[in-house]
Amino acid sequence: MNAPQNPSSAPSAERPRLPLEGLRVVEFTHMVMGPTCGMVLADLGAEVIKVEPVEGDRTRHLLGAGAGFFPMFNRNKKSIALDLRKPEGLEVAIRLASSADVVAQNFKPGVMAKYGLDYAALSRLNERLVYVNHTGFLPGPYEHRTALDEVVQMMGGLAYMTGRPGDPLRAGTSVNDIMGGMFGAIGAMAALMQRARTGRGQEVDSALFENNVFLVGQHMMQYAVTGQPAAPMPDRISSWAVYDVFSVKDGGQIFLAAVSDAQWATFCDAMGYADLKADPALALNNDRVRARATLLPELRRRLAEHTAEALSAIFERHGLPFAPILRPEQLFDDPHLNATGGLADVTLPDGERAGSTARVTLLPLRMDGQRMGVRLDPPQRGQHTQELLASLGYTAEAIASLHGAAAVA
Repeated sequence: MNAPQNPSSAPSAERPRLPLEGLRVVEFTHMVMGPTCGMVLADLGAEVIKVEPVEGDRTRHLLGAGAGFFPMFNRNKKSIALDLRKPEGLEVAIRLASSADVVAQNFKPGVMAKYGLDYAALSRLNERLVYVNHTGFLPGPYEHRTALDEVVQMMGGLAYMTGRPGDPLRAGTSVNDIMGGMFGAIGAMAALMQRARTGRGQEVDSALFENNVFLVGQHMMQYAVTGQPAAPMPDRISSWAVYDVFSVKDGGQIFLAAVSDAQWATFCDAMGYADLKADPALALNNDRVRARATLLPELRRRLAEHTAEALSAIFERHGLPFAPILRPEQLFDDPHLNATGGLADVTLPDGERAGSTARVTLLPLRMDGQRMGVRLDPPQRGQHTQELLASLGYTAEAIASLHGAAAVA
C-alpha cells in the first residue's frame, strides 16, 4: 500500500525526483539505531513519520554525549505524538502503520507485540508491509539480553582491538548503532525490491551484536589465515614501516604514511633523507618493517623539526598519505566539507538553543551528482500530528475528540 505523495517533498522543476519518493515509512524508534534507519530512508526521499509519546521522544533532552542524537538522526522526518496506552491513540498508530510501505522499530522484544504493532499483526492488515526490527541480537541464546553499543563493543572484540593491551576502549562514536540502522535501511530497500517481484512484504532484522562481529570479521579472518591472534590496534605489528602518528614541532601531531617502496622513495626525496633512501637495509618494505624498532625513533627525531602544517604541505605536494589530527568541532570549518556540500543547515527543535541553526553532516554519497540534502528540519514534538490525522481520514471533530491521546507541537 503506497502512501499519498508528500506535498512538501514533491519533485519540482528545480529538483530531480529522489529515489524513494512516494514511499511511506513509519518509525517507532528512539536513541540512534532505529532513527538512523529512518534518516537514511528519509534522506533518500521517503516520507518518514516518527511516532513519539505525547510528552516527546526522551532522546530530545539527553545531555552530554547524547545531546546531538535527536537533531542528527531525525532530519527530513515528520512527527506525530500519540499515547499508545489510550485506545484512541493506539488506533491511530495502527491505522498509520498499516498505511506504510515500511515500519521500523527498535524497542525491546515483546513491546510492539503488546500493542498489536508487531509484524504478525500489521501484516494481516497490509501484506505488502516491510517491517524492520532493530535489536540487540538476532534470534538465539542472547536475544533477550539488553544491548547497548558499548555492550556489544566489549563482547564483540571491538573494544579489545581499539584499546591498548589490557585496556579495552570503546570506539569514539556510536558505530554499531549507526551501522545497525544502515543495515536496517539496506534490508528495507532489498525487501522493497523483492516486494516489487512478489507483491508481498517481509520482516527484516538488524542487530547490534551481529553488526559488531561483522566489523571485527577482518581480525577473525586474520586469525583463521595466520593462526595468530590479532593484536590490539595500538600494539599491532604494522604491515608498513611508516604508518603512524608523529609528535612534531610546536606541540602538533600528524599521521604520516608511506605504504610502498615507491612511496618510501618519494618520502625520502621530499624530506631530503638521501641517506635513508640509499641504505640497502631499508630498500624493501618488509626490510623497513623489520627495522621499525630503530627506524621509527630516527624518523621521529627528524620529523620533530617540522610543524604539522609544513609536513601537510610537503606530503600533499608529493601525493603522500597524511592526516592532521582534528577534533570533531574543527570539522565545521573543514574546507573540503564546505566546498563539497557535506554540511547542511538545520533548525534545532529542542533545548536551550531551540530555534537556532546548526550544521549537520549529510549522507556520504552523491546520486546523479547531487548530495542528499535537508528538506525538513528535525521536527518539533507532534509538529505534524494534525496534518497526519487528517490524511488518515480523521475529521476536525474526530481529532478534537482524541482527548490527549494525540498531541500537537
